[in-house]
Amino acid sequence: MGISPIYIFSQICVIVYYILVIATYQIKSRKKILIMNMVGLIVMGTSYFCLSAYSGVSMVILGIVRNTMFYIDEVKGKNSEKITKHNVVELTILIVLAAIFSIFTYEGLLSLMSVAATMIYTISIWQKNTKVYRLLGIPIGVAGMLYSVYIKSILGIVFEGFSFISAVIGSFREILKRK
Repeated sequence: MGISPIYIFSQICVIVYYILVIATYQIKSRKKILIMNMVGLIVMGTSYFCLSAYSGVSMVILGIVRNTMFYIDEVKGKNSEKITKHNVVELTILIVLAAIFSIFTYEGLLSLMSVAATMIYTISIWQKNTKVYRLLGIPIGVAGMLYSVYIKSILGIVFEGFSFISAVIGSFREILKRK
């Protein structure tokens, strides 16, 4: 895909998405974070659609389903620090949906990087340990960069690179903190 108005619009969407992601780190309410993340997912889904990146679009849909499930849990007060049977059922549903979506959007190994990033991210926020969340940011960043290369999203590569570096720094800080 060349530099067309649609490509430029897709890259603007990438910028908006990452601005929203960065903003979520400043919000204390999990409910507000989930809502802002859903708005960001819609923006990123628009970018993926413009790039004909249908695996990415399907993972955005899965992300919206995931965030809706987690938001409902928040509203109902089901978000305890302990993993429950309900949490395991939710994760199982999300994994099955990802597998189904990936079957319909498969275009080669690199098209699965979006699925990998989404599933690792889902597991990272599903479990309750923030140390694991930071550590899993590393493979998420790698998978995200590879998918951005596959769909030829220059700003996706750049911002996923920043995300990867941030995850590495956060993980090293966690390791140094333990020593």
